[in-house]
Amino acid sequence: MLIGTILRNKGSDVMTVAPGATVRELLAQLAEHNIGAVVVSADGETIDGIVSERDVVRRLHDQGAAVLDAQVAAIMTTEVRTVGPTANVDELRQIMTTHRFRHMPVVDKGRLVGIVSIGDVVKSAIEELETEKASLVDYLHR
Repeated sequence: MLIGTILRNKGSDVMTVAPGATVRELLAQLAEHNIGAVVVSADGETIDGIVSERDVVRRLHDQGAAVLDAQVAAIMTTEVRTVGPTANVDELRQIMTTHRFRHMPVVDKGRLVGIVSIGDVVKSAIEELETEKASLVDYLHR
């Protein structure tokens, strides 16, 4: 299965936050949309970074509540790995597992077109297994 297939099924909406937004504003967005990470982008199309719940928790531990008024740019991960819509889900699963990523932005022709979570990847694996099982059961009943 390709990453583009996952995006077609789940949609390509990507929540972004401006680098100058506060961590408090970021947390409101995470809570409002029930998501675990947000792409940091000044224009909504290019990636400046990514910030997750884990980033916030680690900074809260290190810096205390003052981090809530800091800019997202101060806590975001700037070296962001991305994937294209034609990449294979199996390869992405391995990358996410090996590097312990839970979210990967999808970029096509230099433009942000979606985001895939480890939950999306696991769901696609389960769907593939169910399809394969159905095919085998159908074959056995012929």
